[in-house]
Amino acid sequence: MLANQQGLTKQTDTESFTGCKLALIFEDKIVVYLRDDIASIPFANQWDFPGGGREGNESAQECVLRELDEEFAIALPIERLIYKQRGINQTANGDSYFFVAYITQTELDAINFGSEGQYWQLMTIADYLTHPDGIAPLQQRLQLFLATK
Repeated sequence: MLANQQGLTKQTDTESFTGCKLALIFEDKIVVYLRDDIASIPFANQWDFPGGGREGNESAQECVLRELDEEFAIALPIERLIYKQRGINQTANGDSYFFVAYITQTELDAINFGSEGQYWQLMTIADYLTHPDGIAPLQQRLQLFLATK
């Protein structure tokens, strides 16, 4: 299902943006990680999705897939991104993108969690949407995606 924008597999992005996040879904669960408990970082000690800041002139798709590889050692092809939504970046000036992709059990088993964050886990989508330590803007963006299904 391709939602909200055409050209999801486009390799270049001429629009300005500051970062991206990815809802990585397995069955009725989502891959989340607990951010570090450091007062100086945004959303400290809250449940986050893979993603991060843009580097150079990379496209939004390239940005989110690079971040996924850096944080979880998962190299998804761009065609696996099924949803793209533009919004306001909550941690930097400018806009950001929110993506959705599905993951397989084999890919889950191969996760090698990086050095950012305390640990990762699978959380049911329903639990994430109501979790008091879920990041509210990501909860909202995930709800918008679910409304398209």
